[in-house]
Amino acid sequence: MKPFHEIVFDRRVHLDERGDEGIAFIMRSPFGGKGEILRVIASNGFGWDHVSVSLAKRCPTWPEMSVVRDLCFKPEECIMELHVPRAEHINHHPYALHMWRPHDVEIPRPPGWMVGPKKTSEKV
Repeated sequence: MKPFHEIVFDRRVHLDERGDEGIAFIMRSPFGGKGEILRVIASNGFGWDHVSVSLAKRCPTWPEMSVVRDLCFKPEECIMELHVPRAEHINHHPYALHMWRPHDVEIPRPPGWMVGPKKTSEKV
């Protein structure tokens, strides 16, 4: 995760709260309707980086989550969104999505060939 001072320095960020292990801020959605606000909580305690993103009336889209991901995390970091077993599901906000990164463990991921073919440059 990027240092909090680097995140809040971004001109799109309007800091709401700052604590020992995290920050809360708002930013306008670059893709949503007029006046839609992304509410973001970012923390890095207890061995985990965690970012929560929510809107008032809908879940964030993939492009919105990608903007926040790039704002809060370094390009080389692997981040995950989880679907936990139903018995472990906790929901405090109907329109919030979360990104997670453990500090001490590499996140396993499938080989690229299982995800899809690599993009090749087209000849003009």
